[in-house]
Amino acid sequence: MDNWLIKQARLSPNSIAVDDGTQKLTFRQLADDAGTLAGQLTAQQVPAHSRVALLANNTLTGYRIAMAVLSSGRTIVWLNKRLTTAELLRQFVDSEASTCLVADDLWRADFPKAFLQFSTLLATTAVAESPQTTFDLAQVASIMYTSGTTGAPKGVLQTFGNHYNSALASALNLGITPRDEWLCAVPIFHISGFSIMMRGLIYGMTVRLTTRFDADEINAILINEPVTTMSVVPYMLKKLLALQEPVSTPYNSRFRTMLLGGGPIDRETLKRCEKHGIDVVQSYGMTETCSQIVALSNADADAKIGSVGQPLFSTQLKLGDNHEILVKTPALTPGYLNRPTALTSKTTVDGWYQTGDVGHLDNDGFLYIDGRIDDMIISGGENIFPDEVEAVYQSCPGIRDIAVVGEANETWGMVPVAFVVPNGTLDTITLKQFGREHLAHYKVPKRFIQIDALPVNAGGKVQRVNLRKLL
Repeated sequence: MDNWLIKQARLSPNSIAVDDGTQKLTFRQLADDAGTLAGQLTAQQVPAHSRVALLANNTLTGYRIAMAVLSSGRTIVWLNKRLTTAELLRQFVDSEASTCLVADDLWRADFPKAFLQFSTLLATTAVAESPQTTFDLAQVASIMYTSGTTGAPKGVLQTFGNHYNSALASALNLGITPRDEWLCAVPIFHISGFSIMMRGLIYGMTVRLTTRFDADEINAILINEPVTTMSVVPYMLKKLLALQEPVSTPYNSRFRTMLLGGGPIDRETLKRCEKHGIDVVQSYGMTETCSQIVALSNADADAKIGSVGQPLFSTQLKLGDNHEILVKTPALTPGYLNRPTALTSKTTVDGWYQTGDVGHLDNDGFLYIDGRIDDMIISGGENIFPDEVEAVYQSCPGIRDIAVVGEANETWGMVPVAFVVPNGTLDTITLKQFGREHLAHYKVPKRFIQIDALPVNAGGKVQRVNLRKLL
């Protein structure tokens, strides 16, 4: 298959590939720039076809360098800027990357010699280098370490074929065309952000890049610029929704969809979105599947509110033991780096991938996520899913945010405990009474612990393992 960037530079040379609000690059400019940067990588003795770690923000420079690494046939190893230096070095060593390219504002004094600042690379005189003209779909394009919400991070191998099949399935669901513009305010070192970059190349559409999620800035972009699609997690959606109330300022006339991932959303928030004319397409996916593999179409959003939808065109889905969600998809990783048996241990004998998530299907085959098997609390023989409890309490006055985990109990085995970010004073009696009115008694948290902020990973997912440590 032709190199996607070079192909778009030929098919749509003057179309805008990326726009950071200050500067725009066409596909031709991006391809030329990637060629120069690839020559600078070679001049810095970064071997061809090697793995190159990237520590970057959502900036145009980070975007350009990522494109150069990808287009030149090198493999990107995405690193999370929120990690400690020790954690970064463990992943760098595990990935066997030849070097790590670091944004200047993310540079740390304790980085080793193998780490190179962006400014040093950009100041290097480029040598002539022939671009990689084709992409082998079996070739590993990127390595992305899992967030480690339930254990030690593993390097997920993502092939060009994985990205390609993910993009095609998403386009069939959302109806994306080259005329679309996708706003990327999620981290590009996370699959939710990097998948937008890859789709930009495959679809030939514009990626509107923002350095971070600032609700006021994003709201202005959605109102004043021709963005059609945006990827959000629940936290982002709620912040944007708050700016639409009580007076709604409609988004630009071309805007169609908020693609929601990263966790469940409560029914009340979805109803508020509906009231303000904001279409929300809920989705379900993971790093191992190059983003979403299940999504709820606009046409079904009203009737199936709360569902993440049905499997995308190339994905098969069924429920296994304990209602664990099992999938088959060409977007599934071929394995984990340096862990040859890790994927096999998560795959059934007939090839179904065990996601570790628990859900249920309605009579029409729509999937609803109940939570993680690892998060499930078994109390006196009853199964409690934290997501369900949290969704109920999201509508409770006095709660800004909440996360539920299990705590060992001599009588019941485990009981639910809630960590709460309150709006005002935490009133435990009121919270327990609210729970008893909306939940079975065994699902009501036995304790409510006040916390300033919930620990989340770069994708906005609550890290329950860190909350359990607090117990």
